[in-house]
Amino acid sequence: MSSRRPPVLDLDPSVVRAARRLARTAGKPVVDLARAHTTVSVERATLRLAGLAGADHDGTPWVNHLVDAVRAEVGLEHGVTTPVWDALRRGEAPDLLTLAQKASSGSASFRLPEKRDLTSSRKAARTAFAKGIRAVDTQRRAREKMIAKVGDAPRTPWIYLIVATGDIHEDIPQAQAAAREGADVIAVIRSTGQSLLDFVPEGATREGYAGTYATQENFRLMRAALDDSSRELGRYVRLTNYASGLCMPEIAALAGLERLDMMLNDSMYGILFRDINPIRTFVDQRFSRQVHARAGIIINTGEDNYLTTADAIEAANTVTVSQLLNEYFAKEAGLEDWQLGLGHAFEINPEVPDSFRMELAHALLARQLFPKAPLKWMPPTKHMTGDVFRGYLLDGFFNLVGAMTGQGILLVGMMTEAVVTPWLSDRDLALQNVRYVMDAAGGLTEDFHPPRDGFIQTRARQVLSEAVELLDRIVHDTDTAGDPPLLAAIADGTFGAMKRPPTKGKGLDGVVVKADGYDNPATTLLEEGATR
Repeated sequence: MSSRRPPVLDLDPSVVRAARRLARTAGKPVVDLARAHTTVSVERATLRLAGLAGADHDGTPWVNHLVDAVRAEVGLEHGVTTPVWDALRRGEAPDLLTLAQKASSGSASFRLPEKRDLTSSRKAARTAFAKGIRAVDTQRRAREKMIAKVGDAPRTPWIYLIVATGDIHEDIPQAQAAAREGADVIAVIRSTGQSLLDFVPEGATREGYAGTYATQENFRLMRAALDDSSRELGRYVRLTNYASGLCMPEIAALAGLERLDMMLNDSMYGILFRDINPIRTFVDQRFSRQVHARAGIIINTGEDNYLTTADAIEAANTVTVSQLLNEYFAKEAGLEDWQLGLGHAFEINPEVPDSFRMELAHALLARQLFPKAPLKWMPPTKHMTGDVFRGYLLDGFFNLVGAMTGQGILLVGMMTEAVVTPWLSDRDLALQNVRYVMDAAGGLTEDFHPPRDGFIQTRARQVLSEAVELLDRIVHDTDTAGDPPLLAAIADGTFGAMKRPPTKGKGLDGVVVKADGYDNPATTLLEEGATR
């Protein structure tokens, strides 16, 4: 994102290579596990890409009805698409929506076809899904055309600001006002608890709590509004939402279809902080990242959350380990460096001596380990208080670290973080803070080079060394009860001080072991890079 060269830390290349090698070793068994399973949400996302939308009068989506009916009659071990397109070919219904409606009342039958029927059903399914994949491709091209026409954000880091009233029709004018005040990225936080819903709500919503529901219609409305703002301002304003929780794959598919630009999509956030089953999460994550890769969406990862439950100094190595794992998982799913919004945060207790110097060391370490990635730099939250003047100063120091270390995406900190949901006036003051620091000190990335073997270089090397040691312990842990070592580490509370075993957690009943002959034309098209 930035042409500026980040300051040099003189990291030992052999240690960096060892870190990535260990991350691959730790991550591969989890990828193998993800390849061997599907979930109800992956199957529902597949149907959404084929064009199935809408919900019944009670708000239950038709994709839920159809997947549940197929699972009850023939199982999902072979995928949902083969039984569904076989039913359509047999005349159970004239189209996908009608089939889902009949399935909801138990008036459609499903089977696993064989021989010619199997071949014909799979061919028809692939044709249907290819249309959805081409729609995603069209939206990616539309983004590229609009950026070429109206221009892009004038500089990095991109200024990322959160809007979330619970009412999409209130969010829109607030988002447009934020864009006029300098925000480059608008993030619409989801309503509290949506990550634990095993369905995606339908339509434009006005009743969210501490956030606005992620729905396809809400995505469409906000994207259209920000397109208007982009044309008005002469720069493309990006839109962010959350592809996490029990419906991660479905929300990723909807984001691709409605041209969102960034999605929060993390390896372990849902596992650690929402108690979602680890296997469910890693299976869903892989599919969602394949969609993001195809759609040209930048992912944001959630390493900053570890530092809200663990000490930011002692747990600094877990942030680096998670970033390395996220890089491996993302690239395995097809994402490129420019799509890796790896997360980290300004969360060291400000009472600690040299806290600012350590923040610089940690931020520089991430910048140098991932030089081509648009790192997402998160503001202080854990140590914010009701003293808004102190909070405003902390946010200013946070902004300064972002300027000095060449971060790619800077989330705007609010001085009222610990007091109230921010008012529009709070956002305006926060954006003034960012503008001042970036205008006054944005070029410091070119000038700031920490002294050789000084405090900052030494701290960065220490964190990297501790990350390698932790990865080595994870990889060589022999007491894993047959689970992949990374899953055993998550169960032991290695990350964020949360213990999450693979045999527990929400959504486990939605995980299915694939049978020989499992077919998912959406996955096939994504992995092949094909359009037909």
